[in-house]
Amino acid sequence: MSSGTPVVVFDVNETLSDMAPMAGRFAELGAPGHLARLWFATVLRDGFALTAAGRSAPFAEIAAGVLRDMLARDGDVRDLDAAVAHVMEGFGELPVHPDVPGGVRALAEAGHRLVTLSNGSAAVAERLLASAGLRECIERCLSVEAAPAWKPDRRAYAYAAEICGVEPAGMVLVAVHPWDIDGAARAGMRTAWIDRAGGPYPGHFARPEIVVGGVGELPLRLAAADRPGPRR
Repeated sequence: MSSGTPVVVFDVNETLSDMAPMAGRFAELGAPGHLARLWFATVLRDGFALTAAGRSAPFAEIAAGVLRDMLARDGDVRDLDAAVAHVMEGFGELPVHPDVPGGVRALAEAGHRLVTLSNGSAAVAERLLASAGLRECIERCLSVEAAPAWKPDRRAYAYAAEICGVEPAGMVLVAVHPWDIDGAARAGMRTAWIDRAGGPYPGHFARPEIVVGGVGELPLRLAAADRPGPRR
């Protein structure tokens, strides 16, 4: 437990944004809707691989390249450039999950500084939050494009702490991805896992300090975690 009110660091893709509409974008191109999840997972895989090799590339560049390959093999596409643009435009127009607006506003009202830290671009996070009427609640939209490496490399989290002027222990990373939780914990941050699906947490990753079913549960859980006295 750290003293003071922690800075809340939100992951963006899938944590704040609801990616369910992406299946429709693939279906409109004659590709199976389930490819949307495979596409996103493959983008992360390739980004992680580059980071492990000591290199980096923007999320959008990797995403477009993976899309081009997938749609060439699995879509009914005549104009591949237009098809890739169609999917990428959809990615930039996603809504937030229903639990996000109330939870974000409650955290801001409780006095938390709120920032985002994404492997995607800051512009995507800006648009997502603006469309949900939440941009004024977020102090900064941070991207690993300005950091030395993608998450879950500890340098990505150290970058966020440096920008915010706090130690990692004064921040709590909020994410749906266990790999993100693990990376933040190893970098010295506190962690909160959003488990909307009610699934098990992988035992090979560092366990989160807090587990919630949605962002709306975070204000009370963070307040309880920081309350003086014995903890279970």
